[in-house]
Amino acid sequence: MPTGVALHDAPERLFEAAERVIVRDGPNALTSRSVTAEAGVAKGVLHRHFTDFDDFLAALVLDRVNGVHKLAASLEDRPGTGSVVANLTDALMDLFGPIAVAIVGLVISRDGLRTRLREAGAARLPVLEEGATMIGQHLRAERELGRVVEDTDVDTIAPTLIGAAHLLFAQPEGGQPPWSEVEKIVRTVVAHVIVERR
Repeated sequence: MPTGVALHDAPERLFEAAERVIVRDGPNALTSRSVTAEAGVAKGVLHRHFTDFDDFLAALVLDRVNGVHKLAASLEDRPGTGSVVANLTDALMDLFGPIAVAIVGLVISRDGLRTRLREAGAARLPVLEEGATMIGQHLRAERELGRVVEDTDVDTIAPTLIGAAHLLFAQPEGGQPPWSEVEKIVRTVVAHVIVERR
């Protein structure tokens, strides 16, 4: 595409292209050339919107972190409905799609990106930390409703669930694990703090 053509949706188009590259080929395959080629735009389009490639990647990560905030908002009406284990399992299934797992790998693998994210005030491990906050908020709400034991250490359980789920979703063969496998992790971690209703 000629560089003189205005693309009003260029950042989002580039973000989507970057996601396709990272999911298909891994974080090491991400370059400005691979992203613009995937998006079908000239390389200059990326540099018109971002100061450099790390700036682009930081914007991509922060944009996807906003998706976690939206997921957390959608979980706010779940406390007190269904089962605690099912709600947590659903939240982890939604959180750890292929993009989220790839974003974590990207952040871990690129020093320059981590520096930019720190400068932007982002979490040390974006997506994972926001996910832990989301799970913690849900557990606190369930605790207030009496469906989780009153003295439950939410600040330990939430990151434990995130870490265990991330390991399950980040298997080399890729693909999303079955709901039942995620549910087994959740049940194992929270079984001792769930208040059974009779």
